Amino acid sequence: MPRETIVPPRTTITLSSVEGDLIVEKNSIVKGEGTPPKVNVLGSVACNGNCKFECSLIAEEFEGEGDITVEGDLEVKGDVKISDGQLNVIGKMNAKDVEVDRSLTVDKDLKAEQIDVGGSLEVKGSVIAQTIDVGGSFTGFGEVKVNSIDVGGTVYIESKVEAKSIDIGGKTVVKGGRIEEVDVGGSFESEDSFEFSSIDVGGAVTLTGKNVGGDIDVGGSCKVDGDLRFGRINVGGIIEISGSAEGESLDVGGTVRIGASLRLLGSLEVGGKVEVKEELSAKEIDVGGSLEAKKVTVEDKVSVGGSIITTDGVHARCVEIGRRGKVDGPIYAYEVLIRERATVVDIHAKLIEMERKAQARNLYGERIRLESGCQISGETLYTESLESEDGVKFARPTEKVEKLP
Repeated sequence: MPRETIVPPRTTITLSSVEGDLIVEKNSIVKGEGTPPKVNVLGSVACNGNCKFECSLIAEEFEGEGDITVEGDLEVKGDVKISDGQLNVIGKMNAKDVEVDRSLTVDKDLKAEQIDVGGSLEVKGSVIAQTIDVGGSFTGFGEVKVNSIDVGGTVYIESKVEAKSIDIGGKTVVKGGRIEEVDVGGSFESEDSFEFSSIDVGGAVTLTGKNVGGDIDVGGSCKVDGDLRFGRINVGGIIEISGSAEGESLDVGGTVRIGASLRLLGSLEVGGKVEVKEELSAKEIDVGGSLEAKKVTVEDKVSVGGSIITTDGVHARCVEIGRRGKVDGPIYAYEVLIRERATVVDIHAKLIEMERKAQARNLYGERIRLESGCQISGETLYTESLESEDGVKFARPTEKVEKLP
């Protein structure tokens, strides 16, 4: 059987190496020899209560109860297991699997396959692991390279993160990097350029720099200080992007604000208002409130319940303006429907229909139909037919022409 070296309770001992196992009793101190001091244990180390190692420690296995401090590096070929206590390493730490009931603090780098901490984990250097499972909070100051992170509370990492997945219960802050799957119950913030496959956040998302990824699902708000390339975005509240945005589709319950251009291969659905400083393009647009952009280009249909403001106009196959809506800027389309009491400026289309008491400045169409009470303050030019009910007011005589301007 392997030989045991026992350190009695409340004892201070100096060691160089231990041929077999080392057992350290409660409230004892182990010192090492050499510069820097080190103890090499060829077997396992067991700590039966609070104890301190004023040296670096090398062992096959490491286990203990209570609060344990290693004032140097901790290198364990096998597993580290601390029950009913905490482990503080004032250096770097290498192990296979790490399990600590309360908290683990490492002043330098931490490398392990599995890291399981019941309370809090704090690493001032880098972290390399397969999985990190923390019941409380995780704080990292160096780069983190890991397969998965599962934390019940908060996560704050001051450097880049590389991970396949993270599942966090509370607030999460990282310094950019790449995470394939982000699942956060609270808020998620990346303070530098970030790559992702999917983001699912219950609260708010904040991104900085150039961000490239897949789908985003946010219950609250999404704010990007920079550019964003994405798949599908679903936001319950507000999305703000200071730069340009490009993706598949965007579904927002509240407001969309884009500091440059917004290009979508699919649809834009917004319950409130849309503000795009430069050009907006999409396959289809449905806005419950207002839409403002320098230019709007849509492959299929634009439907706006409130107002549209553009300088270079709306270009689409079909445009529908809601009841009492307002359009400031020209409309270029195949088919245009202006609902009751809405007000528009110039319409260029093959088919134009205006419901009761709608108003326009100039109409240029192949076939035009106007319901009673409509008012046209400019010219009305058509190439095929004009139908107008009683009470329609034309500021100028209508004219059938060979070709529209």
